[in-house]
Amino acid sequence: MVPDATPDRRAQQTVTGRRQVRQGTPVGCATTTRRGRLFDYAEAAVQGALDAGATYADARALLSREEAVFARDGLIESLRTDEHAGVGVRALMGGAWGFFATNDLTEASARSAGQQAATIARASAMVPFPDVSLTDVPVVQDSYETPHDEDPFAVAISEKADLLVGVTTAMREVDGIAVARATQRSWSTEKWFVSSQGHRISQRLVECGGGMDATAVGDNETQRRSYPQAFGQYATGGYEIIRDFDLPAHAPRIAEEAVALLSAEECPTAESDLVLESSQLALQIHESVGHAIELDRILGWEAAFAGTSFLDLAKLGSLRYGSELMNITADATLPRALGTFGYDDEGTPAQQVDIVRDGTWVGVLSGRDSAHIAGLPPGGMVRADGYNRLPMVRMTNVGIMPGDSSLDEIISETRDGVYMSTNRSWSIDDKRLNFQFGCEIAWEVKNGRRGRMLRNPTYTGITPVFWSKLDMLAGPDEWVAWGTPNCGKGQPMQVAHTGHPATPARFRNVRVGVRG
Repeated sequence: MVPDATPDRRAQQTVTGRRQVRQGTPVGCATTTRRGRLFDYAEAAVQGALDAGATYADARALLSREEAVFARDGLIESLRTDEHAGVGVRALMGGAWGFFATNDLTEASARSAGQQAATIARASAMVPFPDVSLTDVPVVQDSYETPHDEDPFAVAISEKADLLVGVTTAMREVDGIAVARATQRSWSTEKWFVSSQGHRISQRLVECGGGMDATAVGDNETQRRSYPQAFGQYATGGYEIIRDFDLPAHAPRIAEEAVALLSAEECPTAESDLVLESSQLALQIHESVGHAIELDRILGWEAAFAGTSFLDLAKLGSLRYGSELMNITADATLPRALGTFGYDDEGTPAQQVDIVRDGTWVGVLSGRDSAHIAGLPPGGMVRADGYNRLPMVRMTNVGIMPGDSSLDEIISETRDGVYMSTNRSWSIDDKRLNFQFGCEIAWEVKNGRRGRMLRNPTYTGITPVFWSKLDMLAGPDEWVAWGTPNCGKGQPMQVAHTGHPATPARFRNVRVGVRG
């Protein structure tokens, strides 16, 4: 789900199985020496757009770096590093946007990019469409850097490789495991944002994470267990995030659970109380709340990958989304969460916005233009995947506020139910209403006790009906900001990093064990 990169301004190095090394154009040092001029390039792009007739323009000069290490069955499968640098400029003219980007880091090229963006805006304005206006935001000159203890790019590759090789070896030593994998990924994104209204903001965002999984293969079954969650856990911060996972301590357990699932009983088909572990509830929030509340989908501007939305702005403030325990916020200020930053890609400060309050829908994810149309304050939720992509409405940290219970109390108060953990599959219609999820593992809950393990657990529901059944939530001690590093949206597709705080929760009378 990673979009195409611009090849001629990218350094790439790949190591596969410790045998193959490929070295691309080494642009990292060149762009680093130009770091001090990136505000100048962004300002040149904005001025180029204004000189060409734009009524508003903003530009982002950007340096991004990614490192990814993958291990399989005790060997390093691949090592990849990527760097990107360039300037993207947005111009508003005649009520329409134009966008252009360049990876040629010179003032002349940046100015030309601004002129091209204005030309595209002028052409776009020939299509009948309501004029675009922007809701006011504070004009800021500021800087922001992700708080972190240990820069992930300063940690030796050998240390990272040894960790992943060690845990995949440990998982393979469990009888019945056919495949053991582990991953670490790190990102550093530096942005210099300038607008024609006077914004001048620099940011450095540091993110990293990873995880591992073990797959067991039986005669008629294949089962997988993952840690810390399916596809790994990611957050803003330094390498301390990886150390906190303590992957070696969990490797034998997840391998043994994968093997045990092969002989576990199938999850029965029933209407039952459903207890969800927090990472599964996080994905439930992402799919049935996060995408549904994106204002560009509600307005019908965007439908790629996740469809539109069942929500109607006329019902904002009155629609019952769930039970009174349901309190959802979008909080871009949450420490260490993956959707946290200082300012979005329109220069709007990070903030917390109420989305669902006591079960009632009260807020949306918005940018300056969509918020103006809806008559709402801008939420600071517009971001782009790289310098060469047009910013759009994206989730920040959309999560549920904790309750006052605990997982142990939820289990002890459930007479007949199923406890499911760790996502395995998901499907939801393009209005974000009718869904079905599968999990890696489940346990029967009888008379307040966790019982036998169950394989292939699934559940289904309709968004507002499902959320109306929420009746217990664990408290702050079990509240985790799960990260999603692969949220796809748009054409061309863009990948966003989002966060989803969640706790274990119980839903009454849910259809589980669905097949097909």
